[in-house]
Amino acid sequence: MKNVNIVDHPFLLDRLRILRDKNTTTTQFRNTVIECGEILSFAISQDFPTKSVTVETPLEFTKVFTMNYPVTIVAILRAALGMTEGLTRYFPDARIGHIGIYRNEETLKPVNYYCKMPSDLSAGYIVVADPMIATGGSLIAALDVIATMTTLDSLRIATLIAAPEGINAVSEKYPNIPIYTAAVDRELNELGYIVPGLGDAGDRQYGTF
Repeated sequence: MKNVNIVDHPFLLDRLRILRDKNTTTTQFRNTVIECGEILSFAISQDFPTKSVTVETPLEFTKVFTMNYPVTIVAILRAALGMTEGLTRYFPDARIGHIGIYRNEETLKPVNYYCKMPSDLSAGYIVVADPMIATGGSLIAALDVIATMTTLDSLRIATLIAAPEGINAVSEKYPNIPIYTAAVDRELNELGYIVPGLGDAGDRQYGTF
């Protein structure tokens, strides 16, 4: 799993504790997902290019640095909306695309139902937000859509937890795309859920149990 970057920052690990707890309320869960998106933005952008500019301080002119690359965030609906809100707090000028995919609970296969993307995806970095990589089917389906629009050289994946099966499936088809996650869990159960996991990220964010 050479393309997997486990972000083990104490702040993120503490928030993962909240997400895993079955007693966490819907409001707490949703707000924590947003916070996780904020924290992940630091890891994802650590090698983003910057450029030097000049500003005037109260005392003199000085050189400072600013990010020099546009960012597009792609949210896989609906579970990634909270992560996307967190990511945009540190990428405030990011364009946002949406891909609607749900998992057929009988076949565990992804079903695409919506896609609305910014024009010219080749301009800058693309961050695909998906809170959970279980089988990897939904994420692969989203990457397949994006691949029809642009190259994936500057694409990164942001997730909260992942199963080894999902990571292997994504890496087999897209081996060079880096994945940033707070944890890689033990396995999938017979229903295709990550264990120990945190339940269904969409349902727990929006109270649709």
